[in-house]
Amino acid sequence: MSTYSILSSTTNNRFAKIAALAVLSTAVALTTGCATKRATSEVVVAPLGIPGGQVGYTGAIVMDNPNAVISAADNLQAVVYFDFDRSEITSQSASTLNQHASLLSSNPAASVLIAGHTDERGSREYNIALGERRAQSASAYLASQGVAANNIRVISYGEERPAAAGNTEEAYALNRRAELSY
Repeated sequence: MSTYSILSSTTNNRFAKIAALAVLSTAVALTTGCATKRATSEVVVAPLGIPGGQVGYTGAIVMDNPNAVISAADNLQAVVYFDFDRSEITSQSASTLNQHASLLSSNPAASVLIAGHTDERGSREYNIALGERRAQSASAYLASQGVAANNIRVISYGEERPAAAGNTEEAYALNRRAELSY
């Protein structure tokens, strides 16, 4: 073997080793990610599937309550409102929720869906989280009044289903809500 062949072979081996190390280190860097990952979780909103047997599904969650419970609930205020960027139950909201707690306590098999909503201000992720906090706050209040927690379902729509259109404070106030449905 000539000296040129030995040098060429050694150079090719070094180049191959360096290339292999570069590819390996790039793969390690890509799979491990960076060290500054966020400590908070993100809310992922997936579209709801269509429940079997329903035509023209609108995305609503179906509650299976007796007609007597649904009729009684139709006579109650079904919306509680919140202050800007807040999820605390106000005295007016407590009054409304007390009526629902009474209905649910007298019908222990009945269940309620609480949907949290926000106005359009804020990011989609923030509004979904705020709507969730509002619905959870109403849920916790009902539970504190004796309603079985397993009879309460919670969902957040964030800003996706406004009650009022517009960019006025009046419209914003109507959109900052939790709705109870049976």
